[in-house]
Amino acid sequence: MQTKANPTTNLEFPTRTATVTRTTKETDVTVTLNVDGTGQCNANTGIPFLDHMLHQIASHGLFDLDIQAKGDLEIDDHHTNEDVGITLGMALHQALGNRTGIVRFGHFVAPLDESLIQVSLDFSGRPYLAYGLDIPTQRVGTYDTQLVREFFMAVVHHSLMTLHIRQLDGINSHHIIEATFKAFARAMRMATEIDPRRANAIPSSKGVLQV
Repeated sequence: MQTKANPTTNLEFPTRTATVTRTTKETDVTVTLNVDGTGQCNANTGIPFLDHMLHQIASHGLFDLDIQAKGDLEIDDHHTNEDVGITLGMALHQALGNRTGIVRFGHFVAPLDESLIQVSLDFSGRPYLAYGLDIPTQRVGTYDTQLVREFFMAVVHHSLMTLHIRQLDGINSHHIIEATFKAFARAMRMATEIDPRRANAIPSSKGVLQV
């Protein structure tokens, strides 16, 4: 197994990468993820607004992401949007393994002009989504804003993450959604960092996470 030095402690830990391909009769999605990246992103889902949001995850989380998706967009964006979330969640789950040494919890409050979004998450092994966005329009461009919840639901259930999203302020749909993805990225960056005081320990008082 490849290892990488922790710059803080010089301890060795596994390189946290994953490539997952998921193919159904509706979509064909491949996600390559490097948790310890520099924010590089190559996203081609056929849904421009979703690609823009995936770039926010990579840039603000400092994850390297390559996401290629082909789906039945002639019907609508739902299947592709959801299946990208599923495959990204699977890649996160695979890359993090048993969560050894991670901080585990993450939180961030992101402003974007008038919008203010709070995200708190826990790589607990227990999937749960509390979704508190009130997006005022049905679409941003051609993107159905109902699909924001579907994307996060898919990521949560396949990464085994607990995720709470709260809208503290906001009236512009684009701002609300983008602030959400930025806060999510920053919270994930915090949660997936290696805690030098844990070394090779599981981040749980029980000594095990439900993964």
